[in-house]
Amino acid sequence: MTTLITRAFANNNYRTRGFLIALIGALLMSIDPVFIRFAGVSGFDTAFLFGLFSAISMPVLLKATDKRGIKQAVFQSGWPLLFAGILMLGSASGLVFSIKNTSIANTFIILSASPAIAAIFSWLILREKTSRSTIAAIVAVMVGIGIVVSGSMSSGHWFGDALALFSVICLGLMFTLLRKYQQVSRLASVGFGGLLLAIVMAFFAEPSSYSISTWVIMGAMGLFSAPLGRVMSMVATRYITAAEVSMTLMLETVLAPIWGFLFFTEMPTLTSVIGGIIILITILLYTLTSMKGEQ
Repeated sequence: MTTLITRAFANNNYRTRGFLIALIGALLMSIDPVFIRFAGVSGFDTAFLFGLFSAISMPVLLKATDKRGIKQAVFQSGWPLLFAGILMLGSASGLVFSIKNTSIANTFIILSASPAIAAIFSWLILREKTSRSTIAAIVAVMVGIGIVVSGSMSSGHWFGDALALFSVICLGLMFTLLRKYQQVSRLASVGFGGLLLAIVMAFFAEPSSYSISTWVIMGAMGLFSAPLGRVMSMVATRYITAAEVSMTLMLETVLAPIWGFLFFTEMPTLTSVIGGIIILITILLYTLTSMKGEQ
């Protein structure tokens, strides 16, 4: 009896550790828009710095966390790594320019739809069977996104919303690619995407004009919060299921608008709130259903 209780307690601690790691990861990723806004430079310059620091930090993390080493991890990832990097380029640039052109709330509400978007591509590309719950979730998420975007048509923020949608489409495609090609290193994908982002944006950026504060702010994001948050979300899958990690990462969608209000006095519009509630409830129910299926 005592042995059973001890094992149960140890198992709870194991899962608690996973949820704690995922929560910290979500917290760190939720402050990305604060860094991007405070950088005080154009979208091209912000994207350049984001890519540059990601290209520096990811190989270091890869070396520290992957037993294969950088060279072997890249070699074993093969040609899909190139496409994963290109999709990361699209996702990261869409994120940065979206935050520059619409509210933080709208950007992260639309990004929260990534599980449903990924499910669409898994059905179209991988021909995976789609359950009724998944179809219902996809429809509800599309309705939620439509409501969010409709509120931006009159305010002129529709372009930023469109960029967030572009970002989430790239994310969904990347998730589908990584699902099919399991050997691709996630860290190498982000690092290569950062390198591509820095190279592309270098043609439009003006590094000589950056202030010290810009370098420090984007350095803190690119070398600390952004990579650490993403790595912690990956590490959490060692302790809890992927569905549980996805549910925990929904905290990012809740926290980001709060930072937007506290730092920039951004108040989400009524349509953003309504659309966000629909998407969040849908993803929550969909994740809980997935968790039951994995038990």
